[in-house]
Amino acid sequence: MAAPDRGVGAPPAGAAPDRGVGAPLAGAAPDRGVGAPPAGAAPDRDVGASRARRRDVGVLLTGVGKRYDIVSAFAKHATVVAADPNPLAPARYAADHRCAVPRIDDPAYVPALRQLCEEHEIGAVVPLTDLDIEVLAHARASGQLPAFVPDPEIARATFDKYEAHLLLQRLGLPSPPTVLPGERVEHFPVMVKPRQGSGARSIHRADDAPAVEFFVNYIREPVMVQWLMDGPEFSIDTLSDLHGRCLNAIPRTMIESRGGESIKGTVIADRELVELGRRVVEALRVRGPCTVQVFRDREIGLGITDVNTRFGGAFPAPMYAALPGRTYPELIVRMAHGEELEPHVGEFRAGITFTRYFWQLELDEQLRPTARDIVDPPGPRRPR
Repeated sequence: MAAPDRGVGAPPAGAAPDRGVGAPLAGAAPDRGVGAPPAGAAPDRDVGASRARRRDVGVLLTGVGKRYDIVSAFAKHATVVAADPNPLAPARYAADHRCAVPRIDDPAYVPALRQLCEEHEIGAVVPLTDLDIEVLAHARASGQLPAFVPDPEIARATFDKYEAHLLLQRLGLPSPPTVLPGERVEHFPVMVKPRQGSGARSIHRADDAPAVEFFVNYIREPVMVQWLMDGPEFSIDTLSDLHGRCLNAIPRTMIESRGGESIKGTVIADRELVELGRRVVEALRVRGPCTVQVFRDREIGLGITDVNTRFGGAFPAPMYAALPGRTYPELIVRMAHGEELEPHVGEFRAGITFTRYFWQLELDEQLRPTARDIVDPPGPRRPR
């Protein structure tokens, strides 16, 4: 549920006050300020590195869809192969190589990805959708693909929101009270929502037991019943290394969303959220990107409502907030090269606001890009 738009840069209602940037996170090295590099540290090794050296490794992105932003960001640092069966997926056209692959549920899916890895010297396979994370996790576990995904049991649990709730509870992480249909609801109002779903699909508020019963019958798939979080919503964009260590955690507000995808938000220096993001991904031993969705409820405090072990919709937020040489695509490419990276949790630029919009491509009769645009020169006008 998106919070109402409070104006660009305005702090969300109910947000904890920024506690400053001097107090270190629990278990972390002393923080020298969000956005400030550590005192006396050498410049990041990737800054000024040879672009040719970085591009000699391939990155395979699956289910690219409309994520032109993500594909373009990786293409600055590596040879990018986009795998998506839909020829009208716009992001295919930002890649160096685009290929149609079998459906995710086809036994030929993983062998097709393996062939692409061999052909293009792929060092990292990164999913851009929820649908194939568990498939890639099994392929990674069996040594077939260099996928940046968690272990299969974590991938399976986080795809099912009720199983994710149980997992978070077992790990001592905050999750709102949640039950299955037929179990006693201790508090109203609640949200009735699909156990497996994305894009805020079929989520309904219920103010009493008859409303819960109605929506349980109305939604034609397995559902769960969860405490309605009364407070501001946040997301925490994290990146972990291949050992499950959190490299960074960057929280942002949810100013506005469409179809469950954030389109406006502000990066914030909220220590409680940074530490929570780190705790979640290290407890789950996530590899690669992850987005943790959180509410700060007026009564029960922080509650995690979703854990997506992939890039979030608001990918631009951590891109703008990252310090030089530390954008998540750059760090993934470096890990694909075999580099061991040092965590820098809490080091980013806060106060940056993003607002997203649509653009388009023209394709000819053979679905090839024409390079024409609706304006000349091509592309959106530079902001001014």
